[in-house]
Amino acid sequence: MKKEVLDAMTMTRALTRISYEIIERNKHLEDIVLVGIKTRGIFLAKRIAERILQIENKQLPVGELDITLYRDDKKPEVSTEEASVQASNIPFDITGKQVILVDDVLFTGRTIRAGLDALMDVGRPEKVSVAVLVDRGHRQLPIRADFVGKNIPTAISEEILVQMKEHDGTDGVFIVT
Repeated sequence: MKKEVLDAMTMTRALTRISYEIIERNKHLEDIVLVGIKTRGIFLAKRIAERILQIENKQLPVGELDITLYRDDKKPEVSTEEASVQASNIPFDITGKQVILVDDVLFTGRTIRAGLDALMDVGRPEKVSVAVLVDRGHRQLPIRADFVGKNIPTAISEEILVQMKEHDGTDGVFIVT
């Protein structure tokens, strides 16, 4: 069973709200970089960067982070050699920068923990913040999001499915039981 909890317009509003919060909490946007966790986090980071460009006329760099080899709860489905081909794409130095790590759903916290480990292999940021479209609760690690589009309490047996136009052909967030 699939129930829509965010439609395309509500997703856009949530990302606009996150963009404004980033602007409000960071006086100097020159030190901010966005890094999206593959796959949907990348599209979200790009949308946030576009919105900030529209609001502030400042272009924030956007990088792509592949955390496959950093997961502690899943074995990579690809070999280390294959994973390096799909490696992260962060074409700028994150050392001394304020990195906003972007993902679609915050659940147990393990994806963000893996993202933090992967970031530290790339450079030494001054600060790392987390932005997520959906926070569904059920943390297993002491990790929280600094910027949240929507809190959606779920049962542990439910799943949150995020669909994005760039990857899935449509925008929406669904609870799947």
